Amino acid sequence: MPELPEVETIRCGIEPFIKGRRVIQVSVRTPRLRWPVPADLASRLCGQTVQGVERRAKYLLLRTEVGTLLIHLGMSGFLRILQQPQPPGKHDHADIEFAGGICLRLNDVRRFGALLWLDGDPRHHSLLADLGPEPLSAELSGDYLYQRSKGRRLAVKPFIMDSRVVVGVGNIYASESLFRAGIDPARAAGRISLARYGCLATAIRQVLQEAIAAGGTTLRDFSDQHGRPGYFAQQLQVYGRAGEPCSGCGQAIVKIQLGQRSTYFCRQCQR
Repeated sequence: MPELPEVETIRCGIEPFIKGRRVIQVSVRTPRLRWPVPADLASRLCGQTVQGVERRAKYLLLRTEVGTLLIHLGMSGFLRILQQPQPPGKHDHADIEFAGGICLRLNDVRRFGALLWLDGDPRHHSLLADLGPEPLSAELSGDYLYQRSKGRRLAVKPFIMDSRVVVGVGNIYASESLFRAGIDPARAAGRISLARYGCLATAIRQVLQEAIAAGGTTLRDFSDQHGRPGYFAQQLQVYGRAGEPCSGCGQAIVKIQLGQRSTYFCRQCQR
C-alpha cells in the first residue's frame, strides 16, 4: 500500500503539471472503486482550475473554486502524468485531462482506491474529520504522544499507527521509527516516558522525511508518477530483515505479529 511518503512523492510530482490548469475532460472507465465514483464528477470538475494539490494523511486533495477532488490510492493505486496521448490499459480507471495536453491517469489494479467530490471545507468530510495531526507538523511532539498515551495498555506500535492519534505512520515506518527511538514495539503505550516519546516523535519525523526524499519505499505495487519505484527500501534497518544482523548490536532482527501486522525489531537495542 502506498504510505504517506509515497503519496507525498506523488503529490510533489503531479502538482507542477496540473496546478493552475483548467480541466477540460474527465473520463471514468470504472465507476465503482472502493466507493462509487460520483456520476456527476465530470460535470462538476470540467471547466474548473486546480488551485492547489494538497495531502491530508494518505488522501490527495485537488482544490478548485467550487469544491475538492479527493483521491485515495488504496492498496495498489498510483497516478501518472501523460504529456502525450496513450491508450488506457486494463487497470487505468480514470483520466483527468487538462488544457495544454496534460492528462492525469489513475491506475489501480485492486480497485481499492477512490475518486470523490467534496463540497465545502474538506476538513469536515467524514473521511478526514477525525484524523490526528500530520507527523511532519509541529503538532506532533513528545508531549502530545505522552498525553494521548496515558492509561493506554495498547502496544506502542499500533498506538502510533492509529490515524486518530497521528496520520501516516504505516507499518514500515512505525517499525523503523521505533527502532531509531530504541523502543520495544510491544511495550504498552501508557508505560513510556515523556522523554522517550520525545525521541519517538523526532524519529517518526526523520524517518518520514528521509523516505520522502528517497521517493518512497519500494513495494510490489508502488511506482511514482513517472513509473519509477522509490528507493527508501535500501535504507530500512529492521523492516523485512528478520534473521539479519542488527546494525546497532549485531544480534538477529526478530519478526513477530503485533496487531495482526508483521513487526520487526531488535530485542537488544529496543526496550
